[in-house]
Amino acid sequence: QVQLVESGGGSVQAGGSLRLSCAVSGYTYSDYCMGWFRQAPGKEREGVASICPGRVTTYYSDSVKGRFTISHDYPKNTLYLQMNSLRPEDTAMYYCARAVVAYPTLSKYQYKYWGQGTQVTVSS
Repeated sequence: QVQLVESGGGSVQAGGSLRLSCAVSGYTYSDYCMGWFRQAPGKEREGVASICPGRVTTYYSDSVKGRFTISHDYPKNTLYLQMNSLRPEDTAMYYCARAVVAYPTLSKYQYKYWGQGTQVTVSS
């Protein structure tokens, strides 16, 4: 069955960096667009980055553009999110997900399969 497993979260100070990973199994990874989302306590889940195979199109939310980079490693069936210049407002649970559409999107309603999440905490 489809499985997505995130790792790489942790606690860092503002200005620091983290790289999240999402290991995928149960389907042909290169057939689907993928995304990273985050959810802080009491807030809606929001999309931060999305990537599609083929011409490798990407899409970022304004809040992370220029600081975060989404990428993937096809042989390893793994999705990444490199997060630089982290801010306290980036603190959240981060999730990877598989899209049901064939274009990069930050709408949670266009994703079907989700990982269990990895916590990122940024202190000031």
